Amino acid sequence: MSRTARLFQLMQALRSLPSPVTAQRLALETGVSDRTLYRDIDTLRGLGAVIDGAAGYGYTLIEDASLPPMAFDDEELEALVLGLREVQAVGDPALKEAATSALAKLRARVPEAQSRRLQHAVLTAHRFAPPPPPGIDARQLRRAAWDEVQVSFAYRDGQGQDTRRAVCPLAIVYFEASHCLLTWCLLRGDYRAFRLDRMRDLVVSDTSFRPRRAPMLRAFLEQIRGSADSRDNSNGLLPEPKQSR
Repeated sequence: MSRTARLFQLMQALRSLPSPVTAQRLALETGVSDRTLYRDIDTLRGLGAVIDGAAGYGYTLIEDASLPPMAFDDEELEALVLGLREVQAVGDPALKEAATSALAKLRARVPEAQSRRLQHAVLTAHRFAPPPPPGIDARQLRRAAWDEVQVSFAYRDGQGQDTRRAVCPLAIVYFEASHCLLTWCLLRGDYRAFRLDRMRDLVVSDTSFRPRRAPMLRAFLEQIRGSADSRDNSNGLLPEPKQSR
C-alpha cells in the first residue's frame, strides 16, 4: 500500500471509528507499527487536519482539512440521516458499510453544531425483520447493471424449482420482504423480477446490452404501474412485480 493510500485510510478510520481512537487500533486498521502510526498522525496534522489527543490517550478528528464544510438546513440534514440509516437497515452488507462510511464523512464536513445534531438526529430507520441476505455478491451485481452487461445465476423459485437464468440486469429494488433484481430475462423473453436471496452462483459475462438499460428499466416500471392502475391501486405505491417461475 502506498503512503498516500495509507494516509487516506487513516483519515477514514479517524472519521468512522468511535473517538477517541487508540494508536493501537489505528495501527491495526492501517497495518503499520505504532511508531509509523505516530509519524502518520504528525503528517496529517502538517497537512491541516486538526487531530486532538496523544499517544496513550487516543485520537479524535476535530476538523478535516481535506473536506470543506457543507451547508445543510436542519430538515435536509434529517433527510440525509434518515436515508443513510434506511440503507443501514435494509441494505446488503456492502451498502450498509458504505452508508456507515458516508455518515462519518458527512459528520466531518458539516459545522460542529450540525455534527452534534447529526449524531442525535430525530429521524431514524429500523427494521424488526430485516430482509434476508443475498445469495450472491450484490456489489458485483450492481456493477454489472452499471456496466450494462448480461449476467447468469442459479435460481430457486418459491415452489423450490431450480433453473439457470441469463438476464440483462436493470435495477435492484427493495420491497416489503426482500430485495429483487429487475431484469429482462433471456429465457422467458420478457421482464422478470428475481429475489436476491434465492440467487446463487452469479457469473458476469462480457456481453454488453449498452445503451438499453435506462429505456428497458423505464418500460418495466411503466408495466408495473400499468398493472397497479388496472387493479385500482389507490395507495400510489408500486406493487411488487410478478416474480419469475
